[in-house]
Amino acid sequence: MKKVLFVCLGNICRSPMGEGALLKILDDKERKDIAVDSAGTSAYHVGQRADGRMRKMAMSYGINLKSRARQVEVEDFEKFDYIIAMDKKNYVELDQMKNEDNRAKLVLMRAYDEDDLFKDVPDPYYGGKSGFEEVYQIVMRSCEKFYNDELV
Repeated sequence: MKKVLFVCLGNICRSPMGEGALLKILDDKERKDIAVDSAGTSAYHVGQRADGRMRKMAMSYGINLKSRARQVEVEDFEKFDYIIAMDKKNYVELDQMKNEDNRAKLVLMRAYDEDDLFKDVPDPYYGGKSGFEEVYQIVMRSCEKFYNDELV
């Protein structure tokens, strides 16, 4: 079974959306052989549900964000096949945590975004509704490409 972990700063906006988007894709494709999770590089929101604005945006597209925030752990590099960072700052922090022997492939979410390769997924936390919509659009198309490139 392949395992995918999405990571952002607080694990209440972008990474839960990544988790939810990929789970929706997997459900639509009737794939039960891939596990998906999300985490944050910080412990700011451990135990909390995704931001209500992100949950509302996701639900408008039929995606239920059920997970609770947790902080990424060194052990995650052994548990997961892919660790997907939402921005370059998260990527650098994650890269410093891993060692050469870890099995996880560390990538940026937007490495799979044909519209705008290798940019950050913007953090919508301090913005308005349009920021959450933008994150949904970026993450969904990136997850679709990730699925087709890595999981088919």
